[in-house]
Amino acid sequence: MFEILEYKPYKRNAKHININIANNITINLRKLLLMNGTYTHKVNINKELSSIRLDKILAKKVDKLSRMQIKTLIKSGNVKLNNIPILDPSYLVRENDSFEISILKPEETKYTAEDITLNIIYEDDDLIVINKQAGIVTHPAPGNQTGTLVQALIHHAKNTLSDVNGNNRPGIIHRLDKNTSGLMVIAKNNFTHIHLANQFKMHSISRKYKAIIWGVPSNQIIEGYIERHKINRKKMSLNNKEDGKFSKTEIKLIKSFQNSALIECTLHTGRTHQIRLHLTSINSPVVGDEIYGKNKISKYGLDKKNFNKFLILKNFQRQALHAVHLGFFHPKLKKNMQFNSNLPEDMQNLLDLLIKY
Repeated sequence: MFEILEYKPYKRNAKHININIANNITINLRKLLLMNGTYTHKVNINKELSSIRLDKILAKKVDKLSRMQIKTLIKSGNVKLNNIPILDPSYLVRENDSFEISILKPEETKYTAEDITLNIIYEDDDLIVINKQAGIVTHPAPGNQTGTLVQALIHHAKNTLSDVNGNNRPGIIHRLDKNTSGLMVIAKNNFTHIHLANQFKMHSISRKYKAIIWGVPSNQIIEGYIERHKINRKKMSLNNKEDGKFSKTEIKLIKSFQNSALIECTLHTGRTHQIRLHLTSINSPVVGDEIYGKNKISKYGLDKKNFNKFLILKNFQRQALHAVHLGFFHPKLKKNMQFNSNLPEDMQNLLDLLIKY
């Protein structure tokens, strides 16, 4: 069912790198712990970034905070310009500006192990590759404090998980949405975590998904900028105004079912809800997606010829999205590794019904 092959990383398209860290901006990535329970990010501005809004620059460089949170920090005096508090989020940065952002260190909870079955594809002393089942949340969050992948990993790996992200997300480098299934890599030590996280950041990780979607799109590349939705904070939004983070997905049609299709998605970036949002933007939302594109499917119910398929698709109980491929460079073994996964039973059953009807 699973196979390990030779991995060939994807090349980045340089014209789509919004901010070239090496040439444009120097960031002190070390988080300096202070006595008052805060940590700081330091950002130094070079000539190429002059005349860009302060809140926009900082939102790009402090990944864990939204632009609205950055604005709140600025207005509350937690951002200093050359050691002097600056209160204007719209300030246009200048060459040689030096910013220091003080962020309250979140209180961490130590979660207990739970005996939850894991589908482990590969494991060594440094990392674990799992096939996540649909319906399980990656890490604890409000409303999902138990029964998560983190608790399952703690039970399986005991104390051999990275703690780069603190006690809340031991071992977690990336995540899949609750109702998305498929391949994930987990770090068992900080060295591995940092190196793999850097590969994700540089987009040298190779990732492919298969999805069953509404409509039949052509082979294409979808691009745009993703940011948190301004009204519904549980959603993301896509724009072409360079607000947020650049995203790119390549889609390939595998099979058409008249009113729906099976496609393969290759990620060139990895943003929150990227595939779901991109597919909705071309009016082909993922089947079963309760957040994006739900209002776009009623038109398919008017197609009498494919009405049975419409009912089958409409009643699918989760988003039909599965991470089928994951490739990365193993930082300890010094070799490329690649993993592939077949579609889970529920998605395969759905495809069989679409073929039948």
